[in-house]
Amino acid sequence: MERESVKERAAGTDLDMDQQYCELCGKMENLLKCGRCRNSFYCSKEHQKADWKKHKQVCKEAEKPQCQPQPESTQQPARTAEGGQDKQLKKKSTEQQSKTASQSTTNTGLSNPPAGGERMKDLITSATRSGSVSDSKQTGEGIKLSSKTNGQTMSPPQKLAMDYIVPCMNKHGICVVDNFLGEETGLSILEDVRALHKTGKFSDGQLVSQRSDSTKDIRGDKITWTEGREPGCEKVAFLMSRMDDMVRHCNGKLGNYRINGRTKAMVACYPGDGTGYVRHVDNPNGDGRCVTCIYYLNKDWEAKKHGGILRIFPEAKAQFVDIEPKFDRLLFFWSDRRNPHEVQPAYYTRYAITVWYFDADERARAKEKYLTSKMEPKSLSFA
Repeated sequence: MERESVKERAAGTDLDMDQQYCELCGKMENLLKCGRCRNSFYCSKEHQKADWKKHKQVCKEAEKPQCQPQPESTQQPARTAEGGQDKQLKKKSTEQQSKTASQSTTNTGLSNPPAGGERMKDLITSATRSGSVSDSKQTGEGIKLSSKTNGQTMSPPQKLAMDYIVPCMNKHGICVVDNFLGEETGLSILEDVRALHKTGKFSDGQLVSQRSDSTKDIRGDKITWTEGREPGCEKVAFLMSRMDDMVRHCNGKLGNYRINGRTKAMVACYPGDGTGYVRHVDNPNGDGRCVTCIYYLNKDWEAKKHGGILRIFPEAKAQFVDIEPKFDRLLFFWSDRRNPHEVQPAYYTRYAITVWYFDADERARAKEKYLTSKMEPKSLSFA
């Protein structure tokens, strides 16, 4: 199998697609490719078998003119170090569906939740879809939006990206945008997600390093992954395309990152039985993910009654930030160790859609490190 060089795959500046994740748990290392469709990946045969009920609905025999297809019962995945062919996201209109994205890893770097803390006030200000700062319980530093840049009038998404999201992220590492798509579109996405939930395709959230059977003690969500191309996911695809557009407008101005890819969308549901997700970091070990983007779908959410708050503990600060999972709210934050966070117990059904964006350089280093470790000879010990 030919491998495309790491440098070639990191060279582009558009949002390239990357498919190097276990479909069940999101693990990046020692992946196996499905021998039937050759498009999906797993970290072990056990995870491939566990995901087969869902995967078989989209698994189609790859073209193999040189050999006979294997029976389904004897399919074995082919080991690979690279995942699929990268594709370039083209500029979309407001009605275009999003392109294929790659699988995300689940979170690691777990630590015990803190005993307490003081809520960090005046940190972030919600902004509306049109680009103006809205009234919010999280009152803070308002950001005045200019109507022009370099003598040219900006579109509302550009204004929102350049005059609000970029400065807010670079200053705080966290940014909230309310009324992102509007009520009608938000409700249509919620309808898609509820219908998807009813199909039974959601499974228990997994951990990258699962050393015990106590996963549910760490995270209690049910999840599924989507590229947006599956039947019934058209509105989710539209959301992903709008996320892509927003990040594209910010690209090159978010820290020192050069964003060139993203994951599939992780659709998550906390069933409302008091489950949450203990304090963790999305990307503790430099796997390439730089920005976490979450869209919330919870109509008339009351945090005091329903719980489910996302609490972020910004690095080197004694305070924390509470983000309520309100309907049509979009949240950005740095994915690395600067933002440990937890989902507090939810007592009502709580839906969210998460996408992670990759920094090209960090992602390339992570792949090169992995490939180097695979090629290095095992060390010898001498008596």
